[in-house]
Amino acid sequence: MALGSFVFQTATEIVFGRGKAVEAAPRAAAFGRSVLLVHGSNPERTDWLADDLARHGLAVTRFAVASEPDMALIEAGIAAAREAGVDIIVAAGGGSVMDAGKAIAALVPAKGPVIDYLEVVGSGRRLEAYPLPFIALPTTSGTGAEVTKNAVIGVPEHRRKVSLRDPRMLADAAIIDPALTDFSPRRVTLESGLDAVTQLIEPYICNRATVMTDALCRDALPKGLSALRTLLEQEDADARDALAWASLCGGLALANAGLGVVHGLAGPLGGLRDAAHGAICGTLLPYALAANRDAVTEPEHHRRLEEVLGWIGAAFGTTSGKALSALANWSRANGLQTLGGMGFTAADRNAAAEAAATSSSMKANPVPLDHATLIAILEAAS
Repeated sequence: MALGSFVFQTATEIVFGRGKAVEAAPRAAAFGRSVLLVHGSNPERTDWLADDLARHGLAVTRFAVASEPDMALIEAGIAAAREAGVDIIVAAGGGSVMDAGKAIAALVPAKGPVIDYLEVVGSGRRLEAYPLPFIALPTTSGTGAEVTKNAVIGVPEHRRKVSLRDPRMLADAAIIDPALTDFSPRRVTLESGLDAVTQLIEPYICNRATVMTDALCRDALPKGLSALRTLLEQEDADARDALAWASLCGGLALANAGLGVVHGLAGPLGGLRDAAHGAICGTLLPYALAANRDAVTEPEHHRRLEEVLGWIGAAFGTTSGKALSALANWSRANGLQTLGGMGFTAADRNAAAEAAATSSSMKANPVPLDHATLIAILEAAS
């Protein structure tokens, strides 16, 4: 197999392992004296980190992210950071917290309004200056956002979720401590875990895959599938470690290869209804894979899809031919809703299919899919 050529971008430093979260404060102190600590809706979960940052001589301003970030939240975070005169951003939480932290770090030094820098609904204006230093500590295993170079932001007036994207948004340090994910709620584990699985599958079958991203996906996908099944049955530290690894590898792979139809549809759907991104991805995944399997013509794309189906089948104790139904049935049995159960209507499905045509994720799908095929995926998932 020819190795080809590739470029691989990632965080300046990746720190992985149990107990490594304690390294966040000394790393932050090396960048400045005032920090914006971005966290989830419950500040008590990051009190340990705020105290540790203070012990290392940092003035701490806290900023809560209670939902998936939209423009108003990002604007509020920028204002808080500027008012406090912070010189570093530390984000500790799930994917929404990671995205908010990245966006705030990128836009505090920016000159224009937030919308100018967004894809699709804005002009994709280039950042005029480097973002503030950014340290990421994920507390869920799913998005891999700690090592991606974009932040997904909701724009309610356009009913879309779009990206702020720049290679300079990659974290200065991504600290993945699987212990921070221990005893995550079952629903969070399911939805974020399915997102992690999707973000390993799509870069592997996409039209921009490289030998580097292939190596990450081949190793992490079987581990992630097995870990997710285990964690829906019982708490297990080794499985938490494996799912954290899968999430990290998915983030690395998608940032350097791309995604596909699942995320091409999930972005517009997420802008239409208040539904969790991971739940949308997990619901779409079996039907999107089936559509790609039926549409691809290139032998290499077909081989990769069959390899993925084999991994899924092995994880669920069945054949590759029954893998997609096994995945869908298992997900439903463990509480994953259909799109209809999440409140998406026929009008929503049509709007999402139309919007997916302009999605950056769709450009990497292994084969173009027409509007009728996108509608068929959405209807099957409903």
